[in-house]
Amino acid sequence: MVIKSATFICSNTRVDKLPAANLPEYAFIGRSNVGKSSLINALTGKRHLAKTSQTPGKTQLINHFLINDNWYLVDLPGYGFAKTSKTNRAAWEKFIRRYLMTRENLQCVFVLVDSRLEPQQNDLDFCCWLGENGIPFMLVFTKADKLSQVRSGAHVEKFQQALLQWFEEVPPHFLTSAGTRLGCAQLLTAIDEINNNFQQVEKVDY
Repeated sequence: MVIKSATFICSNTRVDKLPAANLPEYAFIGRSNVGKSSLINALTGKRHLAKTSQTPGKTQLINHFLINDNWYLVDLPGYGFAKTSKTNRAAWEKFIRRYLMTRENLQCVFVLVDSRLEPQQNDLDFCCWLGENGIPFMLVFTKADKLSQVRSGAHVEKFQQALLQWFEEVPPHFLTSAGTRLGCAQLLTAIDEINNNFQQVEKVDY
């Protein structure tokens, strides 16, 4: 897939105010500071499409981007150690979960995991929650250029083994780097394949 256009559409926390659910949609989420915005910019070839920051928790809204006029990329707030109040974190979690469970055109959640780290419990817990709720997801290991291929591969293997405690098989995964665009083509190919099988669903009233 070649990204010809990537346009910001809207930001909000209300599922009933999201764009019409008539196009396939893909959500990107991960622990705070996992490199989500940088990867989105690398995927789309737009350096400033998603706002990047050294401060964890910068993304606090559901951000919709229309790609090639035929699918949505959704940038979701991160989870983990964002510097915000417990009240804000609880509110974010509520609207994120509502979005994930009720958005009828959501095709896949891409869970971003820092390949530099050993398996983190909140990443594993979130994957398990997705599985329990029947929400399809794939794993995207980020920042692969920050350490050796052997070490990043070992961390990926450990994460997969940890998931096998709850899943019969682990979902597909991608090893990526925003800096070198490693894995970006493969990730876009996976989206393209799902798009080809997309069937519009009837509107659901919230």
